[in-house]
Amino acid sequence: MSRGISYITGSQLLSLRRLPNIAIIDVRDDERSFDGHIAGSLHYASDTFTDRISNLIQEVKGKDTLVFHCALSQVRGPTCARRLANYLEEVKEDGGIKNIMVLERGFNGWEAAGRPVCRCTGIPCKDESA
Repeated sequence: MSRGISYITGSQLLSLRRLPNIAIIDVRDDERSFDGHIAGSLHYASDTFTDRISNLIQEVKGKDTLVFHCALSQVRGPTCARRLANYLEEVKEDGGIKNIMVLERGFNGWEAAGRPVCRCTGIPCKDESA
């Protein structure tokens, strides 16, 4: 049985993002360095995502909801979310991950709506929201 992927609005994510069970996964590539990011998000660039899935699963231990996004959440975000879902199906281990979601309208929609953006260059993010 295939694992489903659902969508979450920016408003919904804004109210939920500080919960300890949620991880936000930014799969944009170099633009993250220039455009900022959602505070507290983890960076797993789409071009190396498949090779780093096992690292991601380790980094999100204890989280049951992962929210993926790219710039618009039309290609890279949904693609990486599906790759993770397929990987979890193949290895028959969910790592505690119950929900895989994609942020509607991506980072560009998040920022355009005036939601907080962090411009730190730290890894991990230092959560310096604007």
